[in-house]
Amino acid sequence: MIVRLVKMEFKLEDITHFLALFDQVKEQIRDFEGCEFLELLHGEKDTGIFFTHSYWKDTQALESYRNSTLFKTTWAKTKVLFNEKPEAWIVEKFVTLH
Repeated sequence: MIVRLVKMEFKLEDITHFLALFDQVKEQIRDFEGCEFLELLHGEKDTGIFFTHSYWKDTQALESYRNSTLFKTTWAKTKVLFNEKPEAWIVEKFVTLH
């Protein structure tokens, strides 16, 4: 399993638009083959910083999603709302405590 973190910073006036877009596609992303977990995190109060945090079966599953029509159309609508260039990381779980 791999973990994907994507940091996105939006123009404050476009946050509502982004949240509406995310709400429209979140179930489709979560139901995409190989996606095992998805959440949206918000940075400190009154900022335009958000993170997506997702678990994927493997790198191939993530790449299949990134090459899908769902990703391409969603990303095209999302990237015009950015205030800064997004940052993304793929990490593996190393230690988990419950």
